[in-house]
Amino acid sequence: MRSASRRSAWRASTPIRAESVVIVFARAPLAGRVKTRLVPRLGAAGAARLQERLIRAALRTASGAPAELQVTERHRFFGTLLVEVRPQRGRDLGERMHHALRGALRRHRSAVLIGADCPALTPADLHRAVRLLQGGSDVVLAPAADGGYALIAARRISAAVFADVEWGSAQVLAQTMRNLERARLRHRLLRTVWDVDRPEDLERLRSPRFSSAMRRAARR
Repeated sequence: MRSASRRSAWRASTPIRAESVVIVFARAPLAGRVKTRLVPRLGAAGAARLQERLIRAALRTASGAPAELQVTERHRFFGTLLVEVRPQRGRDLGERMHHALRGALRRHRSAVLIGADCPALTPADLHRAVRLLQGGSDVVLAPAADGGYALIAARRISAAVFADVEWGSAQVLAQTMRNLERARLRHRLLRTVWDVDRPEDLERLRSPRFSSAMRRAARR
């Protein structure tokens, strides 16, 4: 349940609160099919449990704003979450993100899409993205340390933004920026963050800040 203080904090930071939505993108927590690069350290079941904790943490980051979870496939875990769940649609990640943002922008003035594997994102990052959109930017990105991005926010979007991008490579951000320039969409960047995808990322999760946040998320 969202607290009144969280609702108030979002309202104070983003005057168009009711006109913006946060979309959390997540893979289903299926053992052996999610966070596979972490399986040697955590085991298949442990990697799936971590995915559940990351999803809860991402929803906590989005709390206080209208939010929805878009997922790769059905899973009983999603039924335990107090959030609207929608299926992702598209042949690749770019198509799925474009479909999600385009649909959200039919219902809201702006939309913020985040991945479920970036606990370094904070509500303040989401607030700043919305403020930049209010200030005239068309698209806002939060770069990821691995060359991708962990957040894309938009008030205007085009399929061209996601065309010819090598998803999963270190060129994702650069290629997306190229596409934004070609599409003549005004864009801004947030701070660079890290996501949880490789064994070395697990060490960051053990820091006091993230370990306590993950414990809170696990209790939700």
